[in-house]
Amino acid sequence: MKVDVYLEPGELDEKLRADAYRGLTSTPKYLSPTWLYDARGSELFEEITRLPEYYPTRTEFGLLRRFAGEIADSAQPEVLVELGSGSSEKTRVLLDALEPYTHTYVPQDVSEPALRTAVSQLSAEYPKLTVHGVVGDFTDSLDRLPSGGRRMVAFLGGTIGNLVPEERDQFLSGLASILERDEWLLLGAGLVVDPEILVPAYDDAAGVTAEFDRNVLRVLNNRLGADFDADRFVHRAVWDAENEWIEMRLEATEPMTVSVPGLDLEVSFEKGEQIRTEISAKFRLDRLGAELDRAGFVVRREWIDPDGRFTVLGAARR
Repeated sequence: MKVDVYLEPGELDEKLRADAYRGLTSTPKYLSPTWLYDARGSELFEEITRLPEYYPTRTEFGLLRRFAGEIADSAQPEVLVELGSGSSEKTRVLLDALEPYTHTYVPQDVSEPALRTAVSQLSAEYPKLTVHGVVGDFTDSLDRLPSGGRRMVAFLGGTIGNLVPEERDQFLSGLASILERDEWLLLGAGLVVDPEILVPAYDDAAGVTAEFDRNVLRVLNNRLGADFDADRFVHRAVWDAENEWIEMRLEATEPMTVSVPGLDLEVSFEKGEQIRTEISAKFRLDRLGAELDRAGFVVRREWIDPDGRFTVLGAARR
């Protein structure tokens, strides 16, 4: 059991300040979805995954449960790396199937406390497995991932959709650059579906997603001393048909000025002005394959749920 730390709390605070300043002074305003996930945000997201409207998590989990054996036999990795591992819950399904091939599991996450908890639990559950945690941002620490042994990098949860196309190209190319020929990427991605199904997944009737979205303002209050009144913002989920992504936004219900002492900044809002807090791109298989090809991967296997809402695909480094 080992944990390498490449992101100290002070560095994370500096990244928050830089991201928040850039986003709040832009037109239109935006915030990175990274900051939705403090302890309370993570609890709310776990609640979201259990809502009837929110199909992505259970659909991906169903694919992993059904096809974990095929994934294992196709990739046969000696080392499983998981980016943005969180609690590593879904990974247990993979680890069970990978047992004949895999001797090391490398979970990576920005939260050191959550990662250490997961590493400790998994080491106890899988005593024959070497668990080597890496604390870092997956966009900045790819070159810090342990090498040695044939690797499969898992990037699940549809998180690839939180990146705009330029960021996806940079991320996928960076990942390809640190992998050897025939090492695998196991990628979970949401597919383009009817907006009548998609939009409610990000704007549930119970209002849990709205509370999750507003939580980013409370994070800024707690960590930057801001005085956002989260209740004066309403949650919006909008399907952008041109870009084929969902945008989550917070809309000011009245004119206001917010003080952010941690940034030495005053931020003015007009009534109806919005902050984009997240995009969640959805994909068509041919376009996703083209992005992977451009980065240096070749798609070897595709697993898709019967409703055509989500895919888990295996792509090998060319």
